[in-house]
Amino acid sequence: MTNNNRARHAGKANLSWTMWLITAISLPLILVACSTRRLAAVPSPMVARARPPVDNVRFVLGLDFDKFEDEYLLSLQRETTYLASMGHKGPLPATSYLAISGGGGNGAFGAGLITGWTGSGRPVFKTVTGISTGALIAPFAFLGPKYDPILRQTYTTTTDAGIYHKRWIVKAFMSDAMADTQPLQAMVNRLITPEFLAEIAAEYTKGRLLLVGTTDLDAQRGVIWNMTGIAASNDPDALGLFRKILLASASIPGAFPPVMIDVTVDGKRYQEMHVDGGATAEVFIYPPRFHLKEIAAANGYDRKRTLYIIRNDRLDAEWANVDRRTLSIASKAVSSLIHTQGNGDLHRMYLTAERDHLDYNLAYIPADFTAVSKSEFDPVYMTQLFARGQEMAAKGYPWQKYPPGYAPDPVAK
Repeated sequence: MTNNNRARHAGKANLSWTMWLITAISLPLILVACSTRRLAAVPSPMVARARPPVDNVRFVLGLDFDKFEDEYLLSLQRETTYLASMGHKGPLPATSYLAISGGGGNGAFGAGLITGWTGSGRPVFKTVTGISTGALIAPFAFLGPKYDPILRQTYTTTTDAGIYHKRWIVKAFMSDAMADTQPLQAMVNRLITPEFLAEIAAEYTKGRLLLVGTTDLDAQRGVIWNMTGIAASNDPDALGLFRKILLASASIPGAFPPVMIDVTVDGKRYQEMHVDGGATAEVFIYPPRFHLKEIAAANGYDRKRTLYIIRNDRLDAEWANVDRRTLSIASKAVSSLIHTQGNGDLHRMYLTAERDHLDYNLAYIPADFTAVSKSEFDPVYMTQLFARGQEMAAKGYPWQKYPPGYAPDPVAK
């Protein structure tokens, strides 16, 4: 290389380093300047006092225990009144609860299982809960077999483009997520109509509950939303809030935009940032602190109870030869964390069920289902998974009585 060539090469190198330094220094300033604006978050001491557009319809975990207990007892009173109007006499009949986990496109398993269950004696559930993709399934499972065709269509024909649009990389870093979820929002708006909300509200008067979990990212707390209470409120903001919560519960942080929910504290406006309920729990039925059997029995509402949990994932570990690269390692670690947390939730719910005398039943994607998804929402994969869940349920699903890795102690028994 000649001296002139060396000089030109050095000049280009210096220019490259200069541009890199300018970019490195200025990018954070650009990102701050262009970041999506929001109202102030609710200050920590005020979180329990925040009021969403429809009041008295949610429970912040760790802060609203008494409110949850009151709402559950009111639901038992409504159920008793409804049953009496139908001619029922004597103690409350046996009842069932359904909890549906997150899992993205793997929600096809739960959707298929629920539709297949229809033909083999699917119960009318006292309570249905959902998180993430489970939150999208839950309202239709709650209203019963009439909506099986919606579950089938949604979980066998949806593609990535039907859920999100990827953003240009610079816009993604300057915004609040790597993709926007306008297609998912459009789907939710199309399916959740005023008429649909009225059907949910009618079930509230019978004492039934539909609960959906989100995560308040500012407060780092899980939030349980009483969707039946929202529907029955007759508030003009009810439909919009119902839709927002479903979207929020399925909004994976960083991948999908958070959902901002306006609240007030003592008349002052704030905004809460809500994301995927899976950031705090993959599946739930009620707060662990809520001693269902003890509280119900103390108020004269003892009965036989059965808990069904649909885990939209495999329970066995997914082996992979991880590349020795930062992104590969980080991605696998996050995947492992989510998987382990999901299994931990199943253990927590088992202990709760044992304490409260709920008959524990668990369904999950079997280890011998080996189809591979080519994208986040691959309709070919989802159709196969839907069919597998439907087939297993139609034959009488072999519900597991224990969480993964757990077995009864023969000495204790």
